[in-house]
Order: sequence, then C-alpha cells, then structure tokens
Amino acid sequence: MSHFEIIMLICFGAAWPFSIFRSWKSHSTKGKSLLFMIIVMIGYIAGVLHKLVFDHDLVIYLYGLNFFMVAIDVALYLRNRADEKKSEKTEA
Repeated sequence: MSHFEIIMLICFGAAWPFSIFRSWKSHSTKGKSLLFMIIVMIGYIAGVLHKLVFDHDLVIYLYGLNFFMVAIDVALYLRNRADEKKSEKTEA
C-alpha cells in the first residue's frame, strides 16, 4: 500500500464534496465540464481495476469513494443542464 497514493486520493477526493455542494446549490453548469468529469471517472475506474488485478489492498475503497462522488457530480450536472434547457425553452 502506497502512502503517496493514499494522500493523492484524499487530496483529490477532498475537492469533490465542495463541487457537489456547488452543483446542488447553484443549479447551474457554469464552470463545469462533463468531459473532464468523465475523464476523471475513467481514471478512477483504471485505479480500481489495477487494484483488483495487481495490487488488491484497502486503497481500492478510496478509488471507489472518489468515483462515487464524481458520479454524483455528473448526475447533478445532467440535472442542472436539463433545468437550464427547460428554462431556455420557456424564455423563448
């Protein structure tokens, strides 16, 4: 188990609750990138797969937790985008 890997995942993971909260409260996609979040999710999936195949240890749970938080942010992004499109139609 790599202590540096744990620190990296904790640091990356610490940012997602703030991003989720911002998405939840703002109901806006401003400043968000769906492509970026999907790329990050692919990275976390790769980390999980590496842990499953080569180096199974408890760090896999940090990858899973981070993936879950990004998935929540993606879901909020999609909800907010749908709301924005709906409000654009009503304004037009």
